[in-house]
Amino acid sequence: MKTPSRSSSLAAQLSDTPAPLYAQVKQMIVQQIQSGTWPAHHRVPSESELVEELGFSRMTINRALRELTAEGLLLRMQGVGTFVAEPKGRSALFSVNNIADEIAARGHRHHCKVIRLAEELANSERALALDLRSGQRVFHSLIVHYENGVPIQLEDRYVNAAVAPEYLKQDFTVQTPYAYLSRVAPLTEGEHVVEAVLAEAEECRLLQIEHNEPCLLIRRRTWSGNQAVTSARLIHPGSRHRLEGRFSS
Repeated sequence: MKTPSRSSSLAAQLSDTPAPLYAQVKQMIVQQIQSGTWPAHHRVPSESELVEELGFSRMTINRALRELTAEGLLLRMQGVGTFVAEPKGRSALFSVNNIADEIAARGHRHHCKVIRLAEELANSERALALDLRSGQRVFHSLIVHYENGVPIQLEDRYVNAAVAPEYLKQDFTVQTPYAYLSRVAPLTEGEHVVEAVLAEAEECRLLQIEHNEPCLLIRRRTWSGNQAVTSARLIHPGSRHRLEGRFSS
């Protein structure tokens, strides 16, 4: 393994401490991020470029990038490259919020893409979740939510058609399903189930993540009065989101 030349701008950032080489590379990248030299969404040099510039082995560079990705500092998008990650979005564990409002509160930009918006007949699973009979009408929406251009949530929602009959007529690129449903069927009760999962292949494609990236899944049901309103699966890439809650005894 050759010794990196300190004449390059990145190599000059390497620590002189006797740390393992991959740790030196990690520290150099963290310094670039913390100093603002590499802001959020900045494209990080490729493995080949870092090997060439730093003079370390590909195995050393790969380990540094993998560990920084696992720690949430970098975002690796298959076929696109490696980028500095946006600081993780946060959601309150025990509340139901509008994702657009959460993103705006962080001073960031929200937009979404509607993948599916259609009427279906409830199978036994959907019917049970919405307190309906099998074969009754439900509305299905599949929406990808983005924060500053990065997908952070896949919202897979089923809606009781009797409670929100105009659901399919809404433009959910202008208002979120949460905002619309809060107006026509105000929330009185909610249920959360949180799981760690691996997303399906199509879900990974929509979220622009590797197939083996852990995801946070929130299964959410809501009621308005005594009527079930929605049953939703909210999938967040684990590297881009966290839940937090506060409680007292």
